[in-house]
Amino acid sequence: MTPWLVALDIDGTLLTFDGELSDAVREAVAAVVAEGHHVVLASGRSLVSMVPVARTLGIDGGWMVCSNGAVTVRHDDAAPLGWTVEQMVTFDPEPALRRLSERMPDARFAVEDVGFGFRLTELFPDGELDGDHRVVDLEDLWGREVTRVVVRAPESSNEDFHTAVDGLGLADVTYSVGWSAWMDIAPKGVTKASALEKVRAALGVAPQRTMAVGDGHNDVDMLRWAARGVAMGDAEDSVKAAADEVTRTIAQDGAAYALRPFIPAR
Repeated sequence: MTPWLVALDIDGTLLTFDGELSDAVREAVAAVVAEGHHVVLASGRSLVSMVPVARTLGIDGGWMVCSNGAVTVRHDDAAPLGWTVEQMVTFDPEPALRRLSERMPDARFAVEDVGFGFRLTELFPDGELDGDHRVVDLEDLWGREVTRVVVRAPESSNEDFHTAVDGLGLADVTYSVGWSAWMDIAPKGVTKASALEKVRAALGVAPQRTMAVGDGHNDVDMLRWAARGVAMGDAEDSVKAAADEVTRTIAQDGAAYALRPFIPAR
């Protein structure tokens, strides 16, 4: 058996947006790992937020792609969180934060401190960011380069948020807008796909033996990168269009269904 690299998004793919993980999905992921394939979680989540998910899934080795590709980690029992950072791509957040704060003065802004948590201008709604949170002035967010900026406007409608983002002209960074009034900003050219390609090369997996499953706009590049890109059944049409196939919805355990070809019948 020649292993595949199987990249899995977390929220909306493995976990519901309420954070629930079904037994069927957990068992399917465990079975793929047991077959010797390289299961790589690839998420917009921070490292501190991904570690407990990996633990719940029984993933205790290999690699993970965090922060939409800005942080790539490899399992290491000696590291504080059990994972050591193999690559971290940073950028100067000041230009983007200045434009965003002028255009969206009521939004909340955060920058990631890898392995710890976030510095933010105001606390986000409960459960949306993990790790330690330190409220600071806006100017304190751009004192040094960062891997990720998060923009959240819980009082804004999705339509108003998208309109505000569309007029910003953020050509010097990579960004994706989430299912709610939420935006992730990463270094220019950095995506889940760019990080996964480096993981693929490090593992020596052939390009044609790559698979990815996702549901969000930040998964589009990853789905196009994979030899077999699978969109969740409840993904938006633009995400489905980037995939080779569409699986069932998350309520129907779509990720488990997509993984069936890797699990021998018993």
